[in-house]
Amino acid sequence: MPRVDTQSVAYKGFAIMAFIVVILAGIKAASPIVVPFVLSAFIAVICNPVIGGMTRFKVPRSLAVLLLMVFIVMLGLWLAQIVGSSINEFSNQLPHYRDQLVEQFGWIVQKLQRLNIIITKEQILDYFDPGIALSMTTNMLTGVGGVMANLFLIILTVVFMLFESQTLPRKLHFALDDPEMRMQQIDKFLHSVNQYMVIKTLVSLATGVIVGFGLAIIGVDYALLWGVIAFLFNYIPNIGSIIAAIPSVLLAFIQLGPAAAGATALLYFGTNMVMGNVVEPRYMGKGLGLSTLVVFLSLIFWGWLLGSVGMLLSVPLTMIVKIALESSQGGSWLAILLADDVDDVKPDDNDNEKEDVSQIV
Repeated sequence: MPRVDTQSVAYKGFAIMAFIVVILAGIKAASPIVVPFVLSAFIAVICNPVIGGMTRFKVPRSLAVLLLMVFIVMLGLWLAQIVGSSINEFSNQLPHYRDQLVEQFGWIVQKLQRLNIIITKEQILDYFDPGIALSMTTNMLTGVGGVMANLFLIILTVVFMLFESQTLPRKLHFALDDPEMRMQQIDKFLHSVNQYMVIKTLVSLATGVIVGFGLAIIGVDYALLWGVIAFLFNYIPNIGSIIAAIPSVLLAFIQLGPAAAGATALLYFGTNMVMGNVVEPRYMGKGLGLSTLVVFLSLIFWGWLLGSVGMLLSVPLTMIVKIALESSQGGSWLAILLADDVDDVKPDDNDNEKEDVSQIV
């Protein structure tokens, strides 16, 4: 057997780790520029199928891009005005809500005493500060709003990306020395990223609409704000739905009592069960799953690297990395480690029987 030079392997590993650290440090230092670019890329990926659909109806591509950007800007300004005022009003009411929630703890203390569990409200507050739970999501939305202050730069970047989207696959083939378009990994990667982002956005949008209408029916204040939060946090599977539900359930408990809080919790649970376990797998399949540990670690990592936007886009960013690893021969072993199950990265023998999502994306 040929002898392995362990010293050279160690040096190579050390060099790769140093290379990664330098790249991450550079990204973090340049986050004011990187974050708007990343956000623009995701918006462009989501908008590209809409532009493609409009061009199929003989609409010129430049006109389609212009119409879609005008619609997005108008919708964004309307949402920013309503959600921004809701955040400001809710932030001003936080001390009042906190005091009310502390008073509601008396009901919990009485119930526990009936079970011979002696605990005081002060002891509960020592382990659980409701002010932190209520302000966590609003702080994250404030961070996202700070990034959206560069709206003109983001929209301009999205426009240029949409114009370049038609030639990007061909450029990648030529850049990777494949002018005859024989490398299917590139096309598979681009199609998978596009498919994942579009389906995830549609499912998240449906989740936000259902949650917003449901909370409005129950009578919880700031239903539109909680619907927007449910839409954004649905990009984070498992953990995101829990984070999005906490402030709504607490506010329902403060405002309307335990019954409304239970109804709110059931609304979130039922919506995420149907969307996450029925609708999303039907169109996306099981080949894009991430383990719960990877979801949690990616939330921490991307949040540290890119701030609030990184937390919201942590799973899509990790999914892009996973799809890229699956599309390469040397990175498939790492894709297996990121997956929820080994079967999630194995080719499915029943691909022909899966739902055809090409019409969506």
